[in-house]
Amino acid sequence: MKIKTSAALFTLALAVPLALLAQSAAPEKIEIDAPKTDQGSDKSLIDKSRTTNLPAAPTVDQTTTSKMVYGLLSDSRYAYRPRPLDASLSQDVFKRYLEALDGNKQYFTAADIAKFEPYKASLGDAIRSGDLAPAWNIFSVYRQRVNDRIAYARSLLKQDFDFSTDEHWEYDREKAPWAANAQELDAIWKKSVKNDWLRLKLAGKQPADIRATLDKRYANMKRSIDELKGEDVFQSFLNSYTGAIDPHTDYFTPRTADTFNQQMSLSLEGIGAVLQRQDDYVAIREIVPGGPAALSGKLQVGDRIVAVGQGKSGAMTDVIGWRIDDVVQQIRGKKDTQVRIDYLPVSAGVDAKPARVVITRQKIKLEEQAAKSEIITAPAANGQPARRVGVIKLPAFYQDFEGRRRNPDDYNSATRDVARLLAQFKTQNIDGVVLDLRNNGGGSLDEAVDLTGLFIDKGPVVQVRESGGRVAVNADRKAGVAWDGPLAVLINRGSASASEIFAGAIQDYGRGLVIGETSFGKGTVQNIVDLDRWPANETARFGQVKLTIAQFFRVAGGSTQFKGVVPDIAFPASVDASEYGESTYDNALPWTRIAAVPHTQYGNFAALLPQLEKLHAARIAKDKEFQWWAQDVAEYRAEAAKKYVSLNETVRRAERDKQEAKRKQRQAERKAMGLDLDPLADESDDGLSSNERDIVKDAARDKLADKRPDPLLRESAAILADAIDVLGQDRKLSAQVLPESTGPRSWAD
Repeated sequence: MKIKTSAALFTLALAVPLALLAQSAAPEKIEIDAPKTDQGSDKSLIDKSRTTNLPAAPTVDQTTTSKMVYGLLSDSRYAYRPRPLDASLSQDVFKRYLEALDGNKQYFTAADIAKFEPYKASLGDAIRSGDLAPAWNIFSVYRQRVNDRIAYARSLLKQDFDFSTDEHWEYDREKAPWAANAQELDAIWKKSVKNDWLRLKLAGKQPADIRATLDKRYANMKRSIDELKGEDVFQSFLNSYTGAIDPHTDYFTPRTADTFNQQMSLSLEGIGAVLQRQDDYVAIREIVPGGPAALSGKLQVGDRIVAVGQGKSGAMTDVIGWRIDDVVQQIRGKKDTQVRIDYLPVSAGVDAKPARVVITRQKIKLEEQAAKSEIITAPAANGQPARRVGVIKLPAFYQDFEGRRRNPDDYNSATRDVARLLAQFKTQNIDGVVLDLRNNGGGSLDEAVDLTGLFIDKGPVVQVRESGGRVAVNADRKAGVAWDGPLAVLINRGSASASEIFAGAIQDYGRGLVIGETSFGKGTVQNIVDLDRWPANETARFGQVKLTIAQFFRVAGGSTQFKGVVPDIAFPASVDASEYGESTYDNALPWTRIAAVPHTQYGNFAALLPQLEKLHAARIAKDKEFQWWAQDVAEYRAEAAKKYVSLNETVRRAERDKQEAKRKQRQAERKAMGLDLDPLADESDDGLSSNERDIVKDAARDKLADKRPDPLLRESAAILADAIDVLGQDRKLSAQVLPESTGPRSWAD
């Protein structure tokens, strides 16, 4: 998880509900991306009348799906913790559906909630019977309330605001009571609009530009709601039910199921371009190197797609104003088929004649999300030479399941990619390896087991307890290792599930050091159930359920559930456990323990840790970058804890000036000390939402963000180097920490 700047706390809270938009649009950086904004005139966009995509009633397939999901989640043969759909659970579903629609309590009033009260006890019956009218009725009121609020927000833009008062905008209303009436909501929204205006004013925008920007922003919010379809509402409602069962059970429509599977496999069949919404257009955000779009030599970042045609002669379909996932569906297709795309070049105006490109679709490997390596040199210290530490950054435990079935010798796999990088390290005189699992949310259980097997010489990796109580042991059964030298695993609060299995196993085996923050705490197993398998449908109709079927336990017996993996060497916590992680879910499974299973103990670092802590503390006391990071963490957490921002211009300007001065001072110190410069040091809050920035510049900024100094990774490499040095110098300690055993060699060799 990246630490946000304080400016990020000032972002617009009057947003479309994440639970709906995240499901209705394609996830970022698969092949199609999320909205950004054209800088030209948009009066036609603002004034354009749009028709609703929401049907008057659920479909027959949705009715059937609701019954099927109920049958699945109420059956202990499938669900790890089945819950009867009684009055209590019905009330929980009701609460979660309202949270999905209006979690920040900025649209509904207390009077609306009172009118919904009769549904509280009946939603269970509705799900069982497939009568989804209550969900549609609540959403219809919600859509009207959004329209009312947006209309009010836009009307406020006609006036000027007084920023000399001592008002505060409380942007976090999750625990606040529902507004009593529309007048109370008016007051809340007025402060939010004032905040939006003030951010743009502080960024140097003039009143006319501010009015135009915010009017467009609010109109786009309305459009996002208007574009929601019945499948979006249905998915959000069913996920209110699945989420009441446990935090990691989800329902996917056929479209979102397809996207999820592509994420897991890191591959898809298409043109190899990341797309995002930009006003009425879907534009190119990034072109995948080596993909069909790149090889065409015609498309560029910022080009806007206006029409799509299938094959050599299929009719061109105008896609201006379409939802991004609908455009995705037109562009993606089977390998070796052709697609024709009409587009407006980035340098052309909206009235220019579109250009056309014909592209043959191919299978695209999403290399950006695959394992990557680099080498860090840890400086000489304590009379020992400099150490070359190989770093492998693994963002997910991905596997192309279908590819593995078709060709077990050639498929996308996290383990296969890491093994290849380790083999390269062996030719590069590497002293140790750091596996960076920060923000790795997990993925394939098989990959977690196989990856552990690269570092241990056979043995159990994780225990899995099913709903009936039976415990199975998933083990690495392949003899030999890919890396037998010093190892460290870097984790943070965003490291979850498969990441915790791997880190926990490495820790239990004493195979390596675990460094960083306590991990997320997700210790449950999910499986995908295809609802179309029972009727044996030729085409996807009912979607899929990601269902919790078991719980993980480490080989030492403790669960990763709730508590996570605690590092051997801890860095300051970037987020509080009450803000992010398994412990924030009100229905998370508790931590528990079962019996340990026999496993090799390659080492026990307990006796070494005090020395490593001492060396670590001495080094970071002199490490400016690490100190700055810790300072930013502390400031962010203090700012986030306030849950409000001032609407006084003098106060906010002073805060802004202080942040800018801090960035400039740090950059000057970096330059004076010969440190790597921060490529984003000159960036400040521009007051814009992500979909309002110039797409070309914003894409370039994303690339620069990857080059920012990373003091945590550098310090992890230094800690591993310390361990190698200390054990190399102290043979008695080495014998205690790393007793002679079969398997990986001693770190002191």
